[in-house]
Amino acid sequence: MQRYTLIKLKVKSEELKVKGKSLVFSSYLLALSLFFYTGIIQAQITAKSDFTTVTSADVKVGAEHTEQYLSLLQGKKVAVVANQTSLVKNKLLVDTLLSLGVKVVKIFAPEHGYYGDEDAGASVKNAKTSHTAVNIVSLYGKHNKPTVEDLGDVDIVIYDIQDVGVRFFTYISTLHLVMEACAENNKPLIVLDRPDPNGYYVDGPVLDSSCRSFSGMDPVPIVYGMTVAEYAKMLNGEKWLGKGEQCSLTCIPVTGYTHKNFYDIPVKPSPNLPTMASVFLYPSLALFEGTKISVGRGTDKPFEVIGNPSIKSSFSFTPESRPGAQTPMYQGQKCYGYDLSTFGEIMVKNYQKVYLFWLKGMYKDYPDKANFFVPYFKNLAGTTALQKQIEQGLSEDEIRKTWEPGLSNFRKIRKKYLLYPDFR
Repeated sequence: MQRYTLIKLKVKSEELKVKGKSLVFSSYLLALSLFFYTGIIQAQITAKSDFTTVTSADVKVGAEHTEQYLSLLQGKKVAVVANQTSLVKNKLLVDTLLSLGVKVVKIFAPEHGYYGDEDAGASVKNAKTSHTAVNIVSLYGKHNKPTVEDLGDVDIVIYDIQDVGVRFFTYISTLHLVMEACAENNKPLIVLDRPDPNGYYVDGPVLDSSCRSFSGMDPVPIVYGMTVAEYAKMLNGEKWLGKGEQCSLTCIPVTGYTHKNFYDIPVKPSPNLPTMASVFLYPSLALFEGTKISVGRGTDKPFEVIGNPSIKSSFSFTPESRPGAQTPMYQGQKCYGYDLSTFGEIMVKNYQKVYLFWLKGMYKDYPDKANFFVPYFKNLAGTTALQKQIEQGLSEDEIRKTWEPGLSNFRKIRKKYLLYPDFR
């Protein structure tokens, strides 16, 4: 386990000083100057010295604790909710279970498919695995919840997917609907837990029921600071499943993890979150997907850059069709904006908050403000208030004050279901 060292950063003029070294960081400075503040801009972020970075070598995920759940699968017909992140060491969970004599009869795959290479929002067809011939049933699109027929030949369901701890990352919506289906059909569910890379803080507006969608189903903030097992316990305990039902739930925890950890994911959780910088930036930058601003889908830095053809900036990128982003926003058009990758690698995780600076600034800089937001923004924000607050020019502090009542209530709920020491 590597100790996360104390970092102090100050931004002045054209340099970023990190551990005594001066880095010329023009794109970062441009990202700051975008927001029309005059004079010297200073930002100082101090990382708590007791936060640590852990990797897959430091923790033992739930799937690796086979001694805790194999006995529950003996003689049972098993369905597995899984994708490319569902690994036991370097082997897919389904392959591991089959090698141990478990009868896996079905795989349920979330958004992006079982192999994790499909576009965001793409319709994924049912199929079979290439080497085991186990049926793969897509749980995305119109068929996002297992049906009575889907579960008819199943005795027990396992959920094992790497989440990123952000409300609009839809794997958690798949968990919700799988739990509902298990409750309705009297099927027990085992959740094999994995660390949450954004599990070291809680922030953002709590979802209002009027903005509920597959991109946000439960009354939680944008960043909820919980692993999937903790989240599943909360769904059950708070009776947030349909009709207030509860499913028979068993959680297999991670060892070697706490909410004071920054966790480096060993396999990218989706095609457009390829780096830890993108994972740390995702809670803040994904809000732009409800606007006319590109977040770099179709480039080699998705969720690390932002831009638009009409923005004025020296930095540019051109989205092109590629695996995982077949038809990206502004395909073939040069977008001008800002490269935030270094900010994501070094600074953003130490704020422990959703960062509104860029959203406010891009809105201010966009020439056609009346069309900056699209209807989907409210589903991402989880509220209709945030768009109005940006349009009215409220400060970040003023906006955050409106979040606090909901956050305060959620923190109390969250604490009841934690399986690991908290960050505070």
